[in-house]
This record gives sequence, C-alpha cells and structure tokens, in this order.
Amino acid sequence: MIETCKVENLYTLNETIAKELFEGITYPWEILPKIGEFILKLGSTLSEEEYEKRGEDIWIAKTASVAPTAFIHGPAIIGKNAEIRHCAFIRGNAIVGEGAVVGNSTELKNVILFNKVQVPHYNYVGDSILGYRAHMGAGSITSNVKSDKKLVIVKDEQEKIETGLKKFGAMIGDEVEVGCGSILNPGTVIGRRSNIYPLSSVRQVVKADSIYKKQGEIVEKEER
Repeated sequence: MIETCKVENLYTLNETIAKELFEGITYPWEILPKIGEFILKLGSTLSEEEYEKRGEDIWIAKTASVAPTAFIHGPAIIGKNAEIRHCAFIRGNAIVGEGAVVGNSTELKNVILFNKVQVPHYNYVGDSILGYRAHMGAGSITSNVKSDKKLVIVKDEQEKIETGLKKFGAMIGDEVEVGCGSILNPGTVIGRRSNIYPLSSVRQVVKADSIYKKQGEIVEKEER
C-alpha cells in the first residue's frame, strides 16, 4: 500500500495554490519543511486586487471571511472565499485553500489545506496536508510528534518508509471523511475517498476507498 502514499495517488494538484511546491516530489511529507519559505515566495506574487497583505507575511483573499476573534500568525495565505471562524488559531506556515473552512477553536500549524477542506469544530491540524474536500469531524486531531520523540516512520503491514522527520501529522487524501473524536497518529496516511469511523485511533496507511472501522478491521467500500 505504499503506492497509496505517493502525491499522484493522494491529491488533485489543480485544487491548491501550492501546486508548484509538489512538483518533482514523490511523497507529500517531503514538502513539510518547505511550506513557510514557499508562502513567502508565493505571497509576494499574489495580485493586490485579489489579496490584502497584513503585516509582513500574511496574505488574505479579499473574498475570504475572517472572524475578528480569529488569530493568524504568518507566514500564511488564506484563499478566496475561505471562512476563518470565531477563535480559530493559525500559528504560521499555513495555506488555507479556496472555499475552505477553519472552524471555532481550530488550530493549524505548518499545513496545506487544499480547496474546499473543512476543519470546522475543535480540530488540531499540525504538520499535515489535507486534500481536496477532505473533512475532519468535530474534535478529530492530528498528533504530530511521537511520544518517544523518535523520527516518524510511515508503514503498513509489509513496508515502511523512514521520513527523517520528527514532526509529521497526517497526509489525508482527497474527499476523505474523518469521524468525530478520531486521532490520526504521527505518520498516518489516508487514501482518497476513505472514511474513518468516529473515535478511531489510526497509525498506518489506509488505502483509497476504504472504511476504517478499528485497528485490524478495514474494509473496501462497496460500489454503488
């Protein structure tokens, strides 16, 4: 299932302003150390007619809705028609895609949210990439550091990839649904269109079009 982890099998790159950052990359976590620098480079090229620059390194689309109680620390880009709700906390190195929703008390750090992503209620998303139309249910989070503080390894039952990263949350493919209260442990990769049951603790590669019910019980979606 390591093929599931490749950029081409997880994401629709036309659905992010950060498409250029993924060029020549095999696995998406390779870009995690590069997000901040990329934002600074890209932000300086954005249209002043479409984006308002705030401070030194925050660019917010003029069509975006940002609650006055939200806090945004740069570098950050907030895309067109995005919605940043009450008490959202964006800690930097964050790209929020067009039409995305960052909800009340949700915290982001070193992330790319593709277009139409929803993290709407009490989510923590750190050192992670969420694909087009991915959705995290209320209270679901990414855990981005192992308890033993060792480097993160991506693995399934047969293969493993050493990432060389201490901080790595989850790579979530297009149209993934993560159930309420779930924890995506360091190194989790979830393939396109998969569903994670509520209250799950995931620490592995979940292939595309799957339903993760619990550890050891993953089934393929039935065609409709």
